[in-house]
Amino acid sequence: MPEYHEQPDNLLFNHRINERQIMDLNLNENQMMYVETVRKLVKNEITPHILELEKAHQFPWPIINKAWEMGVVNLCIPESVKGFEIDVFSSAMIIKEISYGDTGIATSAMCNDLANVVISQHGTEEQKERFLRPFVEKPILASFCLTEPGAGSDNSMMTSFIAKQDDGTYLLNGSKCFITNASYASQFTVLCKTGTPTSNFMACVVIPAPHLTSNDLPDVGSATREIDLPTGGRIVIGKPEDKLGQRLSNTASVTFEDVIIQPDQIIGNRRFGFKYIMDVLDFARPMVAAIGLGLARRALDVTIAYTSERKQFGQRICDLPVARDMIVAMWKKVELAELALLKAAFKIQEKAKDAGIYASLAKNACAEAALFCANEGLHLHGGYGFTTEYEISKLVRDSHIIDIYEGVREVQNMIIGREIV
Repeated sequence: MPEYHEQPDNLLFNHRINERQIMDLNLNENQMMYVETVRKLVKNEITPHILELEKAHQFPWPIINKAWEMGVVNLCIPESVKGFEIDVFSSAMIIKEISYGDTGIATSAMCNDLANVVISQHGTEEQKERFLRPFVEKPILASFCLTEPGAGSDNSMMTSFIAKQDDGTYLLNGSKCFITNASYASQFTVLCKTGTPTSNFMACVVIPAPHLTSNDLPDVGSATREIDLPTGGRIVIGKPEDKLGQRLSNTASVTFEDVIIQPDQIIGNRRFGFKYIMDVLDFARPMVAAIGLGLARRALDVTIAYTSERKQFGQRICDLPVARDMIVAMWKKVELAELALLKAAFKIQEKAKDAGIYASLAKNACAEAALFCANEGLHLHGGYGFTTEYEISKLVRDSHIIDIYEGVREVQNMIIGREIV
């Protein structure tokens, strides 16, 4: 039975799926171990140095390597490959705790699961062993290639495609944009059209590349990268994007030029790609929600710390009624967002038919909490908050993408509206 903590007393929420289920908000021993492990990493390696790390704008390989050594990345890899399973609740809590330190680092770490969960869910045992085993053996990264310049929220407009050749192989061509980890990826999970760019069917293909660790490519800087695949074809990765926020996460364009795809590189049915996209996003949205929740709680904490020290009108800012009202509003946003995330994780773990609507709810609630807490936190910092010497300014910049990636709020509302009407 999934367990959780951080709520007063021992609140139990009853839900009816096929039969009565109980959601316990306490953490069990294993879940607490994961949370404490990540908190130590964040406390020792991230929060004390976060402003220096961001200003250096270097890829955070050392932290990713330590997270890999601790076993808190590659969360979706099944027990048959990894030797142990990490449940949905634990995954969400791990990502939340990493995000409390930095959402860019959390995004890079979570991207491995975004790319690999479709293999875990729909791949054959041979594909799981072939494509997931390398991530257990060394700290390498993966990219999930979905978004295109002309296909953001509307995936049907993508034009990347595979075409079958006379020898039974497939040829992949097309371009993707805003791809996390692209400059450092050792494997690419690619969604594309089947047959032609205008096809109504989509496929999911996996492309292994030469493995890159921190020793092979410590920091790409502003350089491009080209991969000549031994099986045929080339992958061209563009210059890393210079982003408003989440500067510790790598993002770049990816172009596939005549890449040879063997039939065993296609996951599941080559016409069911759209279904696989939905499965991936239903899994990813609570994880993105966890990123938002981690940022929201960090914004609340740094704001409480600042307003407890700073004095105006002869008293601490946090003792002024208007400031305290705002801090209370921030706290409420965080707590309600956390409840939405817990319910989404519960629904996914129980494989409930309505899990998707709660995934969208959690994504929107946590993104809203992140934006609200970061912006109001900056307001309570006053002019100091507008300088880069204070972390709240970084949190404001980092928060905006959470409202966008894995489906903007309007798309989430469309999903919710479709389900409830």
